Amino acid sequence: MRFLILIFSVITLFSCNKDYTKKMKRGQWRGELMVNGHKDLPFNFEVTGDHSLKILNGEEVILVDEINYNNDSVFIKMPVFEGYFALKLTKEGLKGSYINEDMKMNLPFKAFYNSKERFEIVKAPTTDISGDWEVVFSPNSNQDYVAKGIFKQDGQRVTGTFRTEIGDYRYLEGVVNGNELKMSAFDGSHAFLFVATVTDSTLNGTFYSGNSWSAAFNGIRNENFELPDAATLTTMRADAENFNFSFPDEKGQTVSLTDERFQNKVVVVQLMGTWCPNCLDESVFFSEYAKLNSDKAIEFVALAFENAKTDSLAFESIRRLKDRLGIEYPVLLAQYGSADKVEAQKKLPMLAQVISYPTTIFIDKKGEVRKIHTGFNGPATGEKYTAFKAEFEMFVNELLEEPGVVSEVVSAN
Repeated sequence: MRFLILIFSVITLFSCNKDYTKKMKRGQWRGELMVNGHKDLPFNFEVTGDHSLKILNGEEVILVDEINYNNDSVFIKMPVFEGYFALKLTKEGLKGSYINEDMKMNLPFKAFYNSKERFEIVKAPTTDISGDWEVVFSPNSNQDYVAKGIFKQDGQRVTGTFRTEIGDYRYLEGVVNGNELKMSAFDGSHAFLFVATVTDSTLNGTFYSGNSWSAAFNGIRNENFELPDAATLTTMRADAENFNFSFPDEKGQTVSLTDERFQNKVVVVQLMGTWCPNCLDESVFFSEYAKLNSDKAIEFVALAFENAKTDSLAFESIRRLKDRLGIEYPVLLAQYGSADKVEAQKKLPMLAQVISYPTTIFIDKKGEVRKIHTGFNGPATGEKYTAFKAEFEMFVNELLEEPGVVSEVVSAN
């Protein structure tokens, strides 16, 4: 219903008396979102059909297949996240807005056909930033945080990402013009733009995102820099006896860790949100793993913390995520109206804190928490993602080999 209302609203807003029959031209396009009120964030996309396109970020390809036309109006719905484009066909290409109501985002947007360059190439690069960097965002403030920049440069073209303690900034793509680095990503939910002055050993720049957010950052080349261990950041309360949950699924059925389906099995609990790109990456991995290992004594369950204003809208997002990714394990609604982490901790009081979405809790066959992994480093992190998958499988296999609870058998004499 919400989707139909949005379509009707867009059609009403942009329709005119002329009967336009043209559609977006097939081929390469360059889109520009205006972030922070004045910065153009470019990204590339390819229109592959009247009702389909691909958003391109480095190696990432996001398939979009919900495109509707009415006269000169175009409505483009993102495949998993709540964002959508309300656009108008013009002589130059497209013009309108990207809107994400849950994230309170409304960004001006324009796009140009047959424009392939993400950023304009002006000067030859003065340095090659390939390698690992130790980076601090919002330095000299009470909101500072560290990150690891991972970049690969080929001529002027740069790909890579920033890894933080709680996840990565997705597939970034850009260029080095002279001594200026520009990188961007748009994943259907988050819009990221990084601009920096670079030397062979330093980065100094600004990170822009959303309607008005920005943060300074600086970095130094450091091939030996590593972030804190993700398994040490989130902990159980010292007085907590065990981990438990009891929340409804999209069918209205309450699911609890004490249910029979979880007994004597390894249980992987995912704290996530349908709005969260790193959660999406993790959900893809978990869904594929669960299907390939359905014969083993392991269960997955996700606890969703949603920004949607009502539970019905939150469940709508959950159903959409499950359908799009083919998730077969339960995704339960733990919280709606806000994804605030302080409030999330109140829903799970046995945790000392909730630092990040996603957070993954590993529970053994006896019901004991064996590890809590904060954040998720997805495919954009390359070797780190490969290492994570190997570590995940090795740890889960160790838990699977352990004995469960031995049932007591009472015999009569």
